[in-house]
Amino acid sequence: MPVSPNRKAKPSIFSLKRYIDRGVKLVNAALNQHLPKASAKPKTLHESMRYSMFAGGKRLRPILCMAAAEACGGRASDSLILGSAAECIHTYSLIHDDLPGMDDDDLRRGKPTNHVVYGEGIAVLAGDALLTLAFDLANQARPTKRYKQNDYVGELAKTAGHAELIAGQVADLEGEGKPVTRAQLRYIHERKTSALLTCSVRLGGMSANATPRQLQALTDFGYHVGLAFQVIDDILDVTQSSEQLGKTAGKDAAVQKATYPSIVGLAKSRKIATDLTAKAYSALKPLKGKAVALEALADYLLKRDH
Repeated sequence: MPVSPNRKAKPSIFSLKRYIDRGVKLVNAALNQHLPKASAKPKTLHESMRYSMFAGGKRLRPILCMAAAEACGGRASDSLILGSAAECIHTYSLIHDDLPGMDDDDLRRGKPTNHVVYGEGIAVLAGDALLTLAFDLANQARPTKRYKQNDYVGELAKTAGHAELIAGQVADLEGEGKPVTRAQLRYIHERKTSALLTCSVRLGGMSANATPRQLQALTDFGYHVGLAFQVIDDILDVTQSSEQLGKTAGKDAAVQKATYPSIVGLAKSRKIATDLTAKAYSALKPLKGKAVALEALADYLLKRDH
């Protein structure tokens, strides 16, 4: 029944659950389209890529990418291919992180890790293939007035490269069993976790032709929410079970890896995560109330239990 012109329509209530459920469906459909079919040669490689990609991830990065696009007045559909590219890089990093020569884990998302199922060689190559596919996808994304394909590719290359994602993994490995300061730990978190989350929201904004001010707001948001995400991850590693997490709980302590709880304790770690989330909220002010989904996602990430 149409609303009477003399009555105000009730404002719609934002549902994060519906938003995430819709986002997961859209992202999974896009990834299914963009990844090689499992039956395509070389079959083992493509099966391996799909095994890790469709092992039940939250699709956080592409959903953040879509939310950022919408906050800048764009369409989620225009950001999907860039969000898919970010998810390819994320999944590649998980495959490689789990390898015996890295974090040596045999459980991821509640399933045996890639190298346990397919062997180390195929796992390495599956990760390599997903990383390369990310740049192919970015090169296919729709350009805007301010941003072209080379901007998207450059954004991903910088994030996944020697100074960001890989630098974080190197510092993480080299810090095992050694005293690590809070500043050094932040360096690891900035690169190993925050960088790709920041990249995801930036790509979403770029797909919507974001202004420089909007893009800076998204950058600040992604940086702080990314750091908060990793602090919560550190907390969950010592407070939740392997069944709840879908990965091996207590692994950080077992290999003497520096975490916020090990350096400052659980209570202070929770406060740090809360303060970082508050800074993420504050960063969104230039978007003038259009970032409801991003705000809700930040709150969800702070309060998650797995």
